[in-house]
Amino acid sequence: MTELRLRTAEERDIPMLAHLMEQYIVDFYKKPKPAEGELEKLIRHLLDHPDSGLQFVAEKEGKLLGFATLYFTFSTLQVKRAAILNDLFVTVEARGQKAGEQLFAKCLNYIRENQFAHMTWETARDNYVAQGLYDKMGGKQSQWLVYEIE
Repeated sequence: MTELRLRTAEERDIPMLAHLMEQYIVDFYKKPKPAEGELEKLIRHLLDHPDSGLQFVAEKEGKLLGFATLYFTFSTLQVKRAAILNDLFVTVEARGQKAGEQLFAKCLNYIRENQFAHMTWETARDNYVAQGLYDKMGGKQSQWLVYEIE
């Protein structure tokens, strides 16, 4: 049996990664499908501007089974770069194989190796599966409240 391989996304991943991101948006979050080419533009932006963020992919036998997206910002309080884990997604068929844990660990190792202040992320209040993973990985609920406006 081939092992799951975790690596930074590359140009050759754009079609498969865009398809995975569409599954994440439409199938998992039940949001409208992005306009044609928009996901590819986002992936390409991250590839062309690694200072703004990056994506890791989980690959097995040439097929992408999951991805994680980190966006970079700064922490004024710690006077260091900080990362936002914006996306963590694993296909239905790959769930239960620890791909989510491995992707999360890959992100965590990256921010630690590169001396980031911290990594933050959000999850839906009713996403108990994700909350279980984050608890297992050592995550703690923040003291900060998250607000948003459109």
